Amino acid sequence: MKRDILRILEENMSSFSKGQKLIAKYILQEYDKAAYMTASKLGQAVGVSESTVVRFVIELGYEGYPEFQKSLQELIRTKLTSFQRIEVTNNLIGKGDVLSKVLESDAEKIRKTLEGIDREAFEGAVGSIVNAKNIYILGVRSSSSLAAFLDHSLRMIFDNVRLVQTASGAEVFEQMLGVGDGDAVIAISFPRYSKRIIKATEYAHKSGADVICLTDSVESPLAASADQLLVAQSDMASFVDSLVAPLSVINALVVAVSRVRQEQVTERLRHLEVLWDEYDIYDKTQQ
Repeated sequence: MKRDILRILEENMSSFSKGQKLIAKYILQEYDKAAYMTASKLGQAVGVSESTVVRFVIELGYEGYPEFQKSLQELIRTKLTSFQRIEVTNNLIGKGDVLSKVLESDAEKIRKTLEGIDREAFEGAVGSIVNAKNIYILGVRSSSSLAAFLDHSLRMIFDNVRLVQTASGAEVFEQMLGVGDGDAVIAISFPRYSKRIIKATEYAHKSGADVICLTDSVESPLAASADQLLVAQSDMASFVDSLVAPLSVINALVVAVSRVRQEQVTERLRHLEVLWDEYDIYDKTQQ
């Protein structure tokens, strides 16, 4: 269960020692910066030792500083405004080579996603998609690009794919009115989480559909409705999240599904190539 560390600090302030109060007050006032500080730097910022910081977070119930830092980062991602995200990004990247740092950070997110993803959930998602009566795909705002890419890719394989248009909450439920047993619903959302997607996944789950959620954490609000939970790293690259790791997971899903339905995919692509040639869709001129 997600712990609201900010509330815990506020409620227990009077019981802290002098040094602990300094740490707590700094975190409460500068949580967006503190979340990305090492224990040593946090101690320097408030004038206490690194060991004091580590002992403090252990007394709060964490196994160590890394667990506390991760908890704080996950919590604040839903609290930060867009302009606060830019400030945090600037602090993390500094004045160095932006291109190298961002691409290296993205590569690290893919590596961590590979290490942490639930392989059983991934295989379950593939099976659900392959055997679904209907496949519904949901994603809004920055995640809408991921949803559109997945929709395009799965339409190359299946005829039963529906990209749910999410301009309004009512419109979502109208398009999902018939969702139920045997259907697969793929919901994509990252901080700041969309209420429309959360409610739609709850509805799909209650209706008996198999719900596949692609999100950033097991503590994501989508997780409670997920039959298969696919977690992909998406820490901030700017005022929006980095989506390279989620896109890689989507690529893996499409490849895995296409291998299961290889004969069907091959036949469909042959027909499509004929149509593309007939209607002159792609430029085939030699450079």
